[in-house]
Amino acid sequence: MSNASQNPKVGFVSLGCPKALVDSEQIITQLRAEGYETAKSYDGADLVIVNTCGFIDAAVQESLDAIGEALHENGKVIVTGCLGKKKDAAGNDLIQSVHPKVLAVTGPQALADVMSAVHTHLPKPHDPFQDLVPPQGVKLTPKHFAYLKISEGCNHRCSFCIIPSMRGDLVSRPIADVMLEAENLFKAGVKELLVISQDTSAYGVDVKFRTGFWNGKPVKTHMTQLTTALGELAAQYGAWVRLHYVYPYPHVDEVIPLMAEGKVLPYLDVPLQHAHPDVLKRMKRPASGEKNIERIQAWRKMCPDLTIRSTFIAGFPGETEEEFQYLLDFLKEAEIDRLGCFAYSPVEGATANELANPVPQELREERRARVMELQEGISKKRMQAKVGKTIRVLLDEVTPSGGVGRTAADAPEIDGVVHVKPPFEPHRKLKVGEFVDVTITAADTHDLWGEA
Repeated sequence: MSNASQNPKVGFVSLGCPKALVDSEQIITQLRAEGYETAKSYDGADLVIVNTCGFIDAAVQESLDAIGEALHENGKVIVTGCLGKKKDAAGNDLIQSVHPKVLAVTGPQALADVMSAVHTHLPKPHDPFQDLVPPQGVKLTPKHFAYLKISEGCNHRCSFCIIPSMRGDLVSRPIADVMLEAENLFKAGVKELLVISQDTSAYGVDVKFRTGFWNGKPVKTHMTQLTTALGELAAQYGAWVRLHYVYPYPHVDEVIPLMAEGKVLPYLDVPLQHAHPDVLKRMKRPASGEKNIERIQAWRKMCPDLTIRSTFIAGFPGETEEEFQYLLDFLKEAEIDRLGCFAYSPVEGATANELANPVPQELREERRARVMELQEGISKKRMQAKVGKTIRVLLDEVTPSGGVGRTAADAPEIDGVVHVKPPFEPHRKLKVGEFVDVTITAADTHDLWGEA
């Protein structure tokens, strides 16, 4: 029998968004299935894979730096991910021109190409065992939450975005495959499933909402039916389902009652980006600002506990002071719970770079700061309203002084947390991945404090 320590070891660096993280998980799962081990350090690895991000300039630089570090520390590097599609000014492969010593470069969601490069530069172990891999695959998240990617690519052509050029048009996963992965994750102990894609609302559009089968029942490849099925499955395991990247199409209204009934979390991550109709047109966004405020008000009427997270861009090319003020007025009225705002950053290859009247960088940053200053007040008010309430919390961390967790209103790593004092019973210990009911005693702009 071969010694496990003799199996080839692969180091892994995963950068970028949760969608890239899922790509990394699939690659690591395949590596494990073929008998490779994962290395914890550069010097313990026979080869390193770097999964890159190439969306904005800062992410490009971070990825190039990570590749350089892996080359310096290890020497044998395969690169995958969104940056693999980027060209330099001369039209050559950007990564190869900056780091000519990398062994191979692929684009995103290229599992077969990555494995082919690994086989070339680090041959497969002679006798791998399929049972080295658990049914849910290998996950890079903590055991109690996981991302569930339901599709690849995007059919929109937003002028500030180059993701379709890197990840292609929308390709929805078969609903039976999605549900099987969800079931395996719940069986493995996952207590929160975060549904992700480039455009969750468009799930199934590419296959004309084809009917699939799950547990012997017909289920359409459609956001509403998928959310319903995931909610029913989660209820069997006492788990949460959270929806991300939801465009505000009319059919999103159909999932709000599921949130009001407690089938899925009352949480919508809706990337609105702006409110003024003219700016949205220049962005080529598939929504209008006037309808968004009406829709948000209707959603909250259907589900008063709804938490809305959104992102906005300040200083988009051509944005006038009047258009920016319109955005501020929208935010005052909408009172979005969780908000991120970015100063517009030109992305190489994006059509927005050709728009007239670019906003000076200093003014872009100033407008971003004004949005966040307004949001501070809105967030503080909405957080203070939770003081005195008892709220269910999922624990992410346990410390000697208590624990840190999240409510239904908080997605991991992007929203706030709850600092939990331990319960009064001396023999009762808090556990990571456990749900506890916490009475909220204090709040600031983003976080809560309470007692279990």
